[in-house]
Amino acid sequence: MQMAVNFLYIIFLHLVTVVVLQSNATPEVPGLIVFGDSIVDPGNNNGLKSLAKCNFPPYGRDFKGQSATGRFSNGKIPTDFIASQVGIKEYLPAYLDPELSDEDLLTGVSFASGGAGFDNITAKVASAYTLWDQLQMFEEYKRKLESVAGVERAAEIVKDSVYIIVAGSNDIMVTYFISNLRSNYDIPSYVDYIVQAASSFIKNLYNLGVRKIGIAGVPPLGCVPMVRTIRGGITRECVEIYNQASVLLNRELSAELTRLAQELPSSQIIHLDVYNILHDLIMNSSHYGTSVHACFIYIYQEFSYGESRLTDPPVSRDSRTLR
Repeated sequence: MQMAVNFLYIIFLHLVTVVVLQSNATPEVPGLIVFGDSIVDPGNNNGLKSLAKCNFPPYGRDFKGQSATGRFSNGKIPTDFIASQVGIKEYLPAYLDPELSDEDLLTGVSFASGGAGFDNITAKVASAYTLWDQLQMFEEYKRKLESVAGVERAAEIVKDSVYIIVAGSNDIMVTYFISNLRSNYDIPSYVDYIVQAASSFIKNLYNLGVRKIGIAGVPPLGCVPMVRTIRGGITRECVEIYNQASVLLNRELSAELTRLAQELPSSQIIHLDVYNILHDLIMNSSHYGTSVHACFIYIYQEFSYGESRLTDPPVSRDSRTLR
């Protein structure tokens, strides 16, 4: 599992570094602010009546004090590693943490909610906070920040901080494929729907003073343990149609982010490629060590439902293609 954590850490550290280095502003990063789903949720769901929360053992068994904070992990989550490496703080707290301090407001928080997606129906199925709920929290955060740091300093913190958005996987995997809640869409049209929702979310952030944004693309969802278990046949192979949908969403979202970066003055908006890195790790695991399969199990542990054994490198299944 330690190798899995190290790979995940390296991937996300690379992603946030891309955002920082492509900025023309001051190299100092005052804060890290995060929106999204369970991959980056440090405990915002703890107070919800939802199955999408992890504030109980064995979660947190390797965290400081063996505390189940609500992180979907046995220990730190990617944004904790990033905040620490960038020199902001050791852990990135949940905005809804009852012990959140004024100092935490100055250096950033996470609004992420396990089960969320760009499609509002995705979060509603999980009884989680939607991305738009998270945006409202951010507006409240800004007001609190102004009371702590003053209006001028608060505006500088908002402008110079790095923003990470991790969403879209639940939309494709859960809402579209597994729950079939968007059956009135074909895959390309649903991808367009998600991309437009993401674009609208980014524009709203920009209008609130945000300038440095990195959006993580979706991974190869056809290789998620739960998908392989329920759709991959007796040999639990990767399901190609899910991976094709992932590729399509990444391609269309990347194009839209490029357009937005040109449209919105002084913005740095970056699409962060997760798919190709993880797909290579999965399909060529022998190059990295066979235990690298644990990496993907770790990343999507909320969907693994008891996944505990490592398997041979998966072979893509389902030859259907997207138009």
